Amino acid sequence: MSNPESAGASPGIRIGLVSISDRASGGVYQDQGIPALQEWLSRALRTPFESVARLIPDERPLIERTLIELVDEAGCSLVLTTGGTGPALRDVTPEATLAVGHKEMPGFGEQMRQISLNFVPTAILSRQVAVIRGAALIINLPGQPKSIRETLEGVKDELGHPKVHGIFAAVPYCLDLIGAPYLETDEAVCKAFRPKSAVRPATSRSAPARPEP
Repeated sequence: MSNPESAGASPGIRIGLVSISDRASGGVYQDQGIPALQEWLSRALRTPFESVARLIPDERPLIERTLIELVDEAGCSLVLTTGGTGPALRDVTPEATLAVGHKEMPGFGEQMRQISLNFVPTAILSRQVAVIRGAALIINLPGQPKSIRETLEGVKDELGHPKVHGIFAAVPYCLDLIGAPYLETDEAVCKAFRPKSAVRPATSRSAPARPEP
């Protein structure tokens, strides 16, 4: 991560990225979730950030420990998970997320399913949730890179205007409200919504973020 104290740069933020998959964590195939999240965040964020990545199997106790560790020990203000949110027996990411949260934020899950229903009727089978733990926001995302991007950005028309807003438009203001770092986005990718009274002066874009293993 670039130096957050440099002139014109806003303070940085740590973001946890958790890919939950038995097969990817076991080496059966290469994980696509974490690279997809890192690529999207690198395009979408103007605020310098440091990603803390974890690739783990679909084991509820391990998922819970990982989320707690990223928030309480690693200091992540935002944690994005991918995978494990369907109805299969091994899909336990929502249960683990709810277990470690202090407040549930049901609007995120509702909007994610609304977005996905524009593409597939099976979106009603997804069980993504979001919670607040302390001063951190934890959000479950789909497992496929295309679905991750659509969920975060939303659905746009042929002119690039939003038809259905992506969930990330609400993330920066949510972080403001819980006392997390101020997050700025690139409006060409995702325009964050804040009340006018909550908007701070724009800052210059910093150097690319450095992912942590």
